Amino acid sequence: MIQTIQSPDDPLLQELTLRLTELHSTLDGESAWPAQQLQLCGQYGVFEWFVSTDCGGQGWSDVDLIRGYLALSEACLTTSFILTQLTGACRRIETTKNEALRLLLLPELLTGEHLATLGVSHLTTSRRHLGRPAMQAVGTHAGFTLDGFSAWVTGSTRADTVVMGAELADGRQILVALPVDRAGVTRTAAVDLVALSASQTGPVHCVSVQVTEADLLAGPVQNVLQVGSGGGAGGLQTSTLALGLAQSALKYVSGEAEERTELAEPVAALRAEMEELVAGLLAAAAGEDVAEALDAQVLRARANRLVLRSTQMSLAVAKGAGYASGHPAGRWCREGLFFLVWSCPQPVLAQNMRELAGLTP
Repeated sequence: MIQTIQSPDDPLLQELTLRLTELHSTLDGESAWPAQQLQLCGQYGVFEWFVSTDCGGQGWSDVDLIRGYLALSEACLTTSFILTQLTGACRRIETTKNEALRLLLLPELLTGEHLATLGVSHLTTSRRHLGRPAMQAVGTHAGFTLDGFSAWVTGSTRADTVVMGAELADGRQILVALPVDRAGVTRTAAVDLVALSASQTGPVHCVSVQVTEADLLAGPVQNVLQVGSGGGAGGLQTSTLALGLAQSALKYVSGEAEERTELAEPVAALRAEMEELVAGLLAAAAGEDVAEALDAQVLRARANRLVLRSTQMSLAVAKGAGYASGHPAGRWCREGLFFLVWSCPQPVLAQNMRELAGLTP
């Protein structure tokens, strides 16, 4: 019987991360999915970190969650990315006023027996430029009818429930806990990504899908994602995963630097930058007053910059071996590119573009 991890200082967390690292070779292949990794997360109590004690979880603080995510993402970015979506869905279910739905879903979500994910990107940035909702909701006597699709649903082919967002004609929005076996719901093959394909991220389509008040998590209201989010570290978690990946690459180049003296200075510089950013990240998660250079958006831009440089350094250090398929340096470089497109706010993207062009930020 595996004991649950009680804090980010718990030795069991290192035990889990070692097992996740060892399992990374299982994530190759078109239909790969980290089933064993997620099962381990459930057995070690990882899903409990994100849910309050009142609802059966451990209710970790934002600072402890950042520390936990740093460790997990250093071990396996794919599993950690999936976890952000699963736990995001859990938090929406935890904070709903629909008590019957919460009691139905949350117990098995905490153990990993039931998998939920998010289908909400179309309510924020993805496809908003089209001028009409990607997922439309029409009121009925029993609830709502959903028509449309959510383009980027992580775990789309494996989840049991999608916390789906939809928009009514008057601009109000709803969130529903949508079972994937509901009539009219279809899931096509996941997208073959540059990296993280094992996250099984792809579209979920709805054609005349009937949902009732029993499925409703929130709404109809304006900006439904701002209602009952359950708090949490918010936008800091993406920066955390970027720094976790950077730590993987830096650990590799630090090992190489022990035998190659020419690497000592550049590795030390990146390590110092890493320590500064992690300190800023933890301070921001704690709600402390931090210098403007370490606010959430600048942290994200700097984390993007660091993960790109550290992963590319690992490839340069590995030389030709790193460019061969199967070497972790090549994978780290591809995974680093993910942070240029995942939940990347326009100001962060603009700063990264200036840096890539060699302009002063």
